[in-house]
Amino acid sequence: MRILLCNCNSPPSLTPLSPTPPQKPPPSFLPIAAVWAKKTLITALTGALSLTLLVSSPSPSLSLDSPSFQPPRPPQFENSRPDRCTKEEEQQEQEEDKVELKPEFVTNEEIVQEAWQIVNDSFLDTGRHRWSPKSWQLKREDILGTSIQTRSKAHKLIKRMLASLGDPYTRFLSPDEFSKMARYDMTGIGLNIREVSDDIGGVKLKVQGLILDGPAHTAGVRQVRHGNCGPTESLEVKRQLVARTPVFYRLEQVSEGPTSVGYMRLKEFNALARKDLVIAMKQLQDMGASYFILDLRDNLGGLVQAGIEIAKLFLNEGETIIYTVGRDPQYLKNVVADTAPLVTMPVVVLVNNKTASASEIVASALHDNCRAILVGERTFGKGLIQSVFELRDGSGVVVTVGKYVTPNHLDINGNGIEPDYRNFPAWSDVTQHLLRCNSLRQG
Repeated sequence: MRILLCNCNSPPSLTPLSPTPPQKPPPSFLPIAAVWAKKTLITALTGALSLTLLVSSPSPSLSLDSPSFQPPRPPQFENSRPDRCTKEEEQQEQEEDKVELKPEFVTNEEIVQEAWQIVNDSFLDTGRHRWSPKSWQLKREDILGTSIQTRSKAHKLIKRMLASLGDPYTRFLSPDEFSKMARYDMTGIGLNIREVSDDIGGVKLKVQGLILDGPAHTAGVRQVRHGNCGPTESLEVKRQLVARTPVFYRLEQVSEGPTSVGYMRLKEFNALARKDLVIAMKQLQDMGASYFILDLRDNLGGLVQAGIEIAKLFLNEGETIIYTVGRDPQYLKNVVADTAPLVTMPVVVLVNNKTASASEIVASALHDNCRAILVGERTFGKGLIQSVFELRDGSGVVVTVGKYVTPNHLDINGNGIEPDYRNFPAWSDVTQHLLRCNSLRQG
C-alpha cells in the first residue's frame, strides 16, 4: 500500500526523506508488497508539515522511526542507462506484475477490513478520547457482521467507520480523489506540479515548487528518467521571468542609542525560503545589525523541511528543534540542529493567530532554546501529522498518526504558543529576558 506521511491540513508540497529500512510485511500483504515497494512514491502534502518516505511495509508507525527531517540529497542521474529495458528486465517486471492484485479481485469485505486494520495499527487520538482498542474491535464486528454487496457500500461503511473517530483529518479518499492526489508524484527530480487552465481553454502543468537542493532546483528542470529503464521523458518548461522571494528585509535604526535592527519578514516556507533568508541575514549583518526581528505574522506554513532548516540558522549544534510523537506518548523522536548558528544576535519573533504549522515550529524552537522572545498574539495551533494509505481497490484513507511537540514539550495542536509580550518591549528588556532564560536553562 502507498503511504504518505504529512500534515494534510495545508497546501501540497513534496519533501524527500531518507527511506526506512524495509520491513517484512504481514502474510496477507505479501502478494502485493513486492510490487508496491518498487513502484510506490510517498508524497508529502503540507503547507505546514511534510515528509516523504518510501516503505515496503503497510505499517505507518515505522515512518516515525525513520531519521526524520534530514536535508534532502539530490538523486544521482546515470547517463549510461540504456533507453530500453533488456529482455531479462522486461521478464522480471512481467513476473512482478503478475502478483499485483487488481481492484476487481479484492472483495468488499477485504477493503473494509484493510481500512479498519490501518486505523487499528496507526491512529493517534488527539485528545477526543473516542478511540480505544476495545471500542474499535466492536466497530469491526458491527460493520463486518453485515453483508457488503457493492463497492459503493464498502466505501460508505469506511466513511462511517472513520467518522466515528471524531477526527476531522482522518477521512476516506475515493479512487478518483486518491488518483488526483498521486497523479504528479515524480521520482527523482524534486518537483511539485499541478494542472491549471491556459489562455485558450486547455490545460497545462504549472510548477508549484521545487525541493531544496534537489536536481530541479540546482540544475533547472531537466531531462530525467522516470523509473529504472525505458525511454527518456522530456519536459518543456516556460520559466517565470521574475522569481518571487518569500523574504523581505530592511535595516532600521531605533531610538535607543546607536542600535541597528535587521527586520526580516517571511511570508511562507517554500524551497527558496532558507536560501533567501540566509542572504538577508548576511546582508543585514554586514550592514551592522545588532538585533534581528523575524516577522512570522500571517505565515500559515509551507514546507516543514524549510522551517527546520531555517531554525538551524539560529540554534547551536545539538539543540532540539521539534519532537514528533505517535500513539505511544512515551515515544518521542527529536529533531536537532546539526550545524553552528549563522547569527548569535538577540532575536524577536513576531507572531499572531495566523502563525501556523511550520511557522510555529520555528517560533517554538527559537523561543524554547532561549534564542528569541515572542511578541504578539497566541499562534494558531496546527501540529498534526497524517499518513495517506492506498487501499487495494485504488481508494485511500487519510489517518492522523502523530503530532508535533515543542522543545519544552508543549503540544502545539489546538493550543498554539503563547507570546512573551503582547506589545513590543524595549530592546534592553529583550536582552535581559534572554539572559534570564539562558540562566534558568543552565541551572
